[in-house]
Parts: sequence; structure tokens; C-alpha cells
Amino acid sequence: MIRLAMASFWHVHARDYAKQVMEHPDTEVAAVWDEDSERGRAEAERLGVPFFDSLSTLLAKGNIEGVVVDAPTNMHRAILTQIAGAKKHIFTEKVVAASVEDCQAILHAVEANQVVMVVSLPRLYHGYTVTLRQIVAQGLLGELSVVRTRLSHNGATAGWLPDRFFDAQACQGGALIDLGAHPVYLTRLFLGMPRRVSAQFGYMTGKTVEDNAVVTFEHASGALGLAEAGFVTESSPFSVELHGTKGSALYSDRDRQVWLKTTSNRQAQASEWVSVPIAEDEPTAFARFVQRIQSGGQESENLELARDLSRLMEAAYRSANLGQAVALD
Repeated sequence: MIRLAMASFWHVHARDYAKQVMEHPDTEVAAVWDEDSERGRAEAERLGVPFFDSLSTLLAKGNIEGVVVDAPTNMHRAILTQIAGAKKHIFTEKVVAASVEDCQAILHAVEANQVVMVVSLPRLYHGYTVTLRQIVAQGLLGELSVVRTRLSHNGATAGWLPDRFFDAQACQGGALIDLGAHPVYLTRLFLGMPRRVSAQFGYMTGKTVEDNAVVTFEHASGALGLAEAGFVTESSPFSVELHGTKGSALYSDRDRQVWLKTTSNRQAQASEWVSVPIAEDEPTAFARFVQRIQSGGQESENLELARDLSRLMEAAYRSANLGQAVALD
């Protein structure tokens, strides 16, 4: 049995990850640390495990093999490098860091100490993403020209998102760095890295961080990527649109179907939209983390996308602050 510690319950998904640990047949929650000791003690009591005031003391425990990190984003560099330095494996909430410098320091510590790290990028492994990747790989869309992804909810307007998610220092941003991470890494998945990034933010609820965001990615090929996110939308379903020179493929939570129209498929005319069976979900990010602990190696695509996500986030926030597009080296 792999004994894992929970490092902070700051993030809204922390309890979800604790549940994944408890439900996996090969893992268990063995300890809790939290920068908020009152919250941490309460969660440790709920889980029936010890609470540690000191992360260093927890990491010194020889029977702890890995740590699930849900700490504030601005603490990631200090915490993740400390965990890696203690030679404990890491499963962490996105984003790895808000800057390229911090992300590189974390990845260097992981490599230097030869520990496994997997980042929670869950939509990489959903069946609709698997299916859309297969469509692209088969050449059914030709050369991609536009990729548009959107994910939003009403957390700011309905008041259910915790106040700490509007703390600019802890979060290092607002809707984009939190919810918008998913559209950004999916856009990067399908189009690769862009040459320029341009971001526009909205502040509809008067928070210190953006509650509405649109980012445009300009690629050397002429293709464009659009990633949209917000905390102020009541009924906007998650959606992915892939458009190319020979067709289009769409997915939306509205009907939970993948639709395809292509001139490359002999079984369909160009004027027809056909529903494509959605593949089974692949193993989750957490399941991959456990498998890598057991078998060795890294989830290379996961870490590559996580690294690029930090790079794109840094560029997007710089663009919004400057009011102009930012070129990537």
C-alpha cells in the first residue's frame, strides 16, 4: 500500500483528491499538513489520520512515499521543491507555477531527486479528448486553422466560490489561471506552442482578480487558438471546437457528443454532420501517478504540457498587464 500525505486543503478540489486516494486500491491517506492549521486539523480528524504542523516533520516520516499538493499557487515552488528534496513523489493541482522560472525550478528539483511528478490536467484523459485527438491524427480535419475552447461557471456571481480564490497573491491570478488552465492546455495540446499570446480580462464583479478572460494564441502556421474562461457565466457549457482546412469537429457538454463534418471521409458528404462514438476515458491523472510510482518513469506528455501551461499563463498575464500581444521565444 502506497502511503500518501495531503499537503493543504486550500484548493476546492482537495477533498476530491483525498477521495481518489482513499478509493484507489493501492493508496491510502496517511497524514495531513496544511498552512492553515485549523483547517488541516479538521481535515485530518475527518480522515482519521495524524496532522502535522510542520511539513518538514511530515516529510521526515520514512513511511510516507508521496504527497498530494493542493496548496496556494504562490506556495508551489517552496513546497514542491521541498517535497522533491525529501525524495517523495508528487501529485499536484495545476498550475505547477505562475512563472516559467518557478516551474523550471520545480521540474529541476523533481529530476535531480528522481521522483515522480504528475500534474492534475484531467481533461487530457477524458474520452472526448481522446476521440478528438484520433480525428486529428487521422487527417480528417486537414490542417488545423482554429481551435476554440471554453470553460466557465457562475462561482463569482452565485457566491459559491471561496473568497480565497479571489486573492491575487495566493492565486497569482483569477479565472484564467484557475478554470482557464483547462482550455489553455487543451488548446496547446491540439495546436502546439504559439508564437504570440494576447489576453483580455474582465472584472465584472469588481474583484481584485479577473473573473472573465479570453486569450488568443497566434501560430506561425497562421492558425489561431482561443481559450475562454470565466466565473460569471450561468449556463455556458464546456466546449471544444476544432476547425481545419478539410473539416470541423465539435464537443460540448450540452449534448455530450462529438460531431464531425469532413471532406476527407468517404463515408460522409461535406454537408453532413455525423456523430462520432466517444472513446472510453483513459486512466486518470491520479491513476497514472500511482502507476508511475509502481513502475518508474515519468508521464512525459503530462509534464511537457504542464511546463508549457506555466509558460502560456505567464505570457497571458503579461499581455493583459501590458495591453499588447507578447511574443514567445
